[in-house]
Amino acid sequence: MAFGITREELTQWKRAVSCGEIAFLTHFWLEPRFPGIHAVTKVGCADMARLTDWCVANGLNPRYIHRRLPYPHYDLIGEKQKEILQKEQLWDHLKRFKLL
Repeated sequence: MAFGITREELTQWKRAVSCGEIAFLTHFWLEPRFPGIHAVTKVGCADMARLTDWCVANGLNPRYIHRRLPYPHYDLIGEKQKEILQKEQLWDHLKRFKLL
């Protein structure tokens, strides 16, 4: 279950993904399989080659890309999520979702 984002934020993410940009959307998330995790960042891009290259460049296995059209994405959680959000300087995501 996703919560903590606005419809406009979701619309902007979808627009960027559809245009072939690497786009980040962080939201609160509850999943019993991952105790202690309260947020996920979806890294999306409709250009599968670009998203695959992005995963490899960030030490992520592209096998775990969710190939859900029209918004393919990779889910980041935990320490890797924090690491990449810091690398991308997405400080607002880190603060807003209490990831620091």
